[in-house]
Amino acid sequence: MNTLLSIETRNNVLLTMAKLLDEYRADIININKNDCDAYKGDDISMFDRLKVNDAKVDEMIAAAKHLASQDDPVGVERFSFQHENGMQVYNKTASFGTVLIIYESRPDVTVEAAGIAFKSGNKILLKGGKESLNSNLKIVELWHKALKQHNASTDWVEYLQFNRTETQAFLEKPTQKVDLIVPRGGERLIAFVKKHATCPVIISGRGNNFVFVHQDADTNIALDIIINGKSKISACNAVDKILIDENLPNRIDFVNVLIKKLTDLNIEVLKAKNFSSDEIWYEEFLDYKILIGKIDNTENAIAKINKYSGGHSSVIITKNDEVAKTFMENVDTAAVYHNASTRFTDGGQLGLGGELAISTDKLHQRGPIGLQHLVTNKWYVHGNGQVRR
Repeated sequence: MNTLLSIETRNNVLLTMAKLLDEYRADIININKNDCDAYKGDDISMFDRLKVNDAKVDEMIAAAKHLASQDDPVGVERFSFQHENGMQVYNKTASFGTVLIIYESRPDVTVEAAGIAFKSGNKILLKGGKESLNSNLKIVELWHKALKQHNASTDWVEYLQFNRTETQAFLEKPTQKVDLIVPRGGERLIAFVKKHATCPVIISGRGNNFVFVHQDADTNIALDIIINGKSKISACNAVDKILIDENLPNRIDFVNVLIKKLTDLNIEVLKAKNFSSDEIWYEEFLDYKILIGKIDNTENAIAKINKYSGGHSSVIITKNDEVAKTFMENVDTAAVYHNASTRFTDGGQLGLGGELAISTDKLHQRGPIGLQHLVTNKWYVHGNGQVRR
């Protein structure tokens, strides 16, 4: 078992990691280019997540530096009380122990998600996809350099070069203790992990996010938010479905302008009336597609979102604050927005500094999971011989 590293050591490793990412920037980008060139799949969102450029390296560096600047999430007192028998009782945050992160495509996860888990005092096991293997191995090599520089064991960050069969065997019968698993990827990956895991799993679920354009909407705001929501199709916070209130003044004109703006951006516009089945409403596109349908009132918009969405993010566009309040209180998604884009469902954007994942579960944390959430808790009880009578 690895003894918890001091907060000074954890911070120093992260700061050294930031320096090494900058120093080896060209190597990372060149190795990643080889991974991109070797990718033969047709999943455009996976390819988008695979790419590493200067801006992406800058984001990795910023994430490592920001993590180093944040308070230690371990050992924070949550509750205390003095028992009538004189015992002093405390409840404090504690690290999970070992966190396994299984992810597809994104080499930045090897820095940001691993960094959050590391700062939280956890040992990290990384299982990336084969499409980003070389990029990931280079970044793990830098983790090991940073750890060695501060006399910390390289065991703190371990990369698992497993194929699918080996991964399944490890999930079902781990060859080392695993306390928490975080899958980062599509629905198939998440279902695979849920099916085979024997320890708790944080479900970083699908998006399939909705925008409801209410009858009292500012249509210019609606246009901006819908277009922005489709600005990164590979993101889980992208918009896939638009519900338009049939009582919206000049609704037809608004829809025509919206369709033109979307098609000018090469986004395929699907119309709900052209589909006989409702299966399309469940689908997360991760593609240059968007579905538009009309709805007769706010209550039915809420019901439709609660039935079909992935529980991730939803938006209402309206000038009516009371209607917005009703919508936000009753829509069952991890993040709800009034006149703002779903693209803000992100740990950095919501003030967490970074994120391990975006959970669509309700336990133990919902929405972006940041540094302060990647901890469990422990009871500390101090006595001087007390026994229970």
